[in-house]
Amino acid sequence: MKINRNLLFTLLSLFVFTLELSSQTSKEQIVEVRNASNQALKSYDNEKVLSYLTDDVLTTTGNGTLLSGKEALAKYIFEGGESKMYWVRHTKEIIVNEKRRLAWENGVWNAYDPEEGNHSIISGNYSAMWTKESDGWKIKSQLFVSLD
Repeated sequence: MKINRNLLFTLLSLFVFTLELSSQTSKEQIVEVRNASNQALKSYDNEKVLSYLTDDVLTTTGNGTLLSGKEALAKYIFEGGESKMYWVRHTKEIIVNEKRRLAWENGVWNAYDPEEGNHSIISGNYSAMWTKESDGWKIKSQLFVSLD
């Protein structure tokens, strides 16, 4: 009987630990995607950056330009020419609704141009709407506001 109690306690502890991990998993996955996206931006890997977005993503740029869809954003990026500017987002908050498979993220962004030094040349705030798809978390909508 003592073995059964120990086994039951072990299984119950494992179950509680697994539940605790699963509640953190979505936030951790979003942070992981955000970090990978920031790294892709710094590496000028635009194809990888676009892979983190849904096909129907809505993007409002820092100056207010609304881009509808991944293709429109890709065209906007590639028409940017040989610009060396990239931006990095720093997450302040992520709220996840597991039931709806949606998440909200907000934070600050900073744009850099390595040809002008290592200081930020433009910055502002951003918000992002995430959706959980079969292949993981993707950005469905993002809003950037230039404030500096």
